[in-house]
Amino acid sequence: MMSIDELNRIKAEKEELVLVRRLISEEGEKLCGKTGYRKQVLVCGGTGCTSSGSKKVLEALDEALREQGIDKEIYVVKTGCFGLCALGPVMIVYPEGCFYSQVSPEGVRRIVEEHLKGGNIVKELLYAETVHEDGSIISLSETRFYKKQMRLALRNCGVINPEDIEEYIASDGYQALAKVLTSMSRDEVIDEVLRSGLRGRGGGGFPTGRKWSFAKAAEGDIKYVCCNADEGDPGAFMDRSILEGDPHCVIEAMAIAGYSIGAEKGYVYVRAEYPIAVQRLDIAVKQAREYGLLGDNIFGTDFSFDIEIRLGAGAFVCGEETALMTSIEGHRGEPRPRPPFPAVKGLFGKPTVLNNVETYANIPQIILKGSEWFSGIGTAGSKGTKVFALGGKITNVGLVEVPMGTTLREIVEEIGGGIPGGKKFKAAQTGGPSGGCIPACHIDTPIDYDSLIALGSMMGSGGLIILDEDTCMVDISKFYLEFTVDESCGKCTPCRIGTRRLLQFLEKITSGRGEPEDIDKIEELALHMKASSLCALGQSAPNPVLSTLKYFRDEYMAHIIDKKCPSGVCRDLLYYEIIPKLCKGCTRCAKNCPANAISGEVKKPHVIDKNACIKCGLCVKNCKFNAIVTR
Repeated sequence: MMSIDELNRIKAEKEELVLVRRLISEEGEKLCGKTGYRKQVLVCGGTGCTSSGSKKVLEALDEALREQGIDKEIYVVKTGCFGLCALGPVMIVYPEGCFYSQVSPEGVRRIVEEHLKGGNIVKELLYAETVHEDGSIISLSETRFYKKQMRLALRNCGVINPEDIEEYIASDGYQALAKVLTSMSRDEVIDEVLRSGLRGRGGGGFPTGRKWSFAKAAEGDIKYVCCNADEGDPGAFMDRSILEGDPHCVIEAMAIAGYSIGAEKGYVYVRAEYPIAVQRLDIAVKQAREYGLLGDNIFGTDFSFDIEIRLGAGAFVCGEETALMTSIEGHRGEPRPRPPFPAVKGLFGKPTVLNNVETYANIPQIILKGSEWFSGIGTAGSKGTKVFALGGKITNVGLVEVPMGTTLREIVEEIGGGIPGGKKFKAAQTGGPSGGCIPACHIDTPIDYDSLIALGSMMGSGGLIILDEDTCMVDISKFYLEFTVDESCGKCTPCRIGTRRLLQFLEKITSGRGEPEDIDKIEELALHMKASSLCALGQSAPNPVLSTLKYFRDEYMAHIIDKKCPSGVCRDLLYYEIIPKLCKGCTRCAKNCPANAISGEVKKPHVIDKNACIKCGLCVKNCKFNAIVTR
């Protein structure tokens, strides 16, 4: 059984080892010497960098360290996500804080030989923004990507070894749990969370403390705590990254929630498509049990709590709280009518608290630093920070965490590094299939719950997809509707039939068969769906269509009236044309046309038969003279 004295002993023993990674200064160098290692090398082991080859980087690093005879002098750590996924595999060397990006096995050998052994930083392999023109190196925190971030939920991701519970303990881990169990009543914990202003980060934004207070007040001999890690939005990977990089913070927070409402059992519902997250969460749960931080009489008190992991099969609807609980119970994941709400009648019919991963990740810090500290960050109605999965047409694809109220412009132009290829920003899609699009005219909008809802979008779990001038907004709406049609559980008619009917309208419009009255029919159907669907999936499914109609109605009308796609995306509305003055008659396009739709004599302008053309675009790709254009 873990005692508080033992917890503090582990923290004292390992604190300096971890602190080196947070101090890029002379103090960091002194601390590094005390730990018994000359340097520490952190390699990202998150999904993004793993897919880019970080496993081979780690293997090459171990081999090169042994070859150079310095393997005992260098402390190697496989961490979670650093955030800048576009530059993976990523490696950071401390105490210098040198950020090596897009590292290859060959590059590793140079870094080991020249930097780790020879003491000379390999500047050409560093992230370019950390190197000034004069050759001096700046801290990663001073780069555009990191400068305006505030990493609270992600505070340990990319810093600690997520498979070592003692590194988490060294970073104040389980101190919050010890505090609540030994010096706070259940009501005091809930009051602290209430005063912090923390709202659910899973999409709805419901006040976390109120949810906990309802569950505590509900009558029941058995209560449960659930964690929603069924992150299903296309392009979203916030919760996955927290579980991969800092799983113990979720375990600690769930135990705190359990103490607050009087629950002894917790469930983490995580999608099976997250193998690294599942593996590290499983390791963390086993370690917490081994150290007595889960199980009976935690810290010698009368509080007992344990956690079970349940794997989801990838159904988007299981992100809805009642469908998630139905799935945990062993049934087909379908939503239930509310009320009664889960806080009164949830899992197995018992009072239940359900929050998502990011929400829980904030709890330990709120307990340790206080509600005033947390509520001092963000806006009046949206406290704290928000993690976003930044993707799409953006230079710095990755994971970012910013204070609520940070503007969309700051995220796109500064943190995100702008739109690649000199293209113009057109819109940002937030909230996934349940959200909407924010047009360029609102780029200075502060990102918080209320501002996004006012624009016809929503925060959602945190997907932030950037769209450039080449994006067709009608096609984007169709993409999200195709997703919701596939993911609808079919239980209620407004969602089962409504999503399909909406999709049929969009398919009609993008194929050139649209009629002006279709717009009125879409808006009428969308309102019925929002009012009568059983759960949030059906209620919010029309949002991408309604928001694009609100801000990009001219694009819909161009498809309907002019039978043209202004962005040149919708294939049925495109045709290819050869410009006679530019065509050299090289026959390259004709030879590569799979439909034999191009004819002409050698050294004379060619012609495309529009009726035979299958619009594959190979002619454009193969023309060396830019003589073929899309109309």
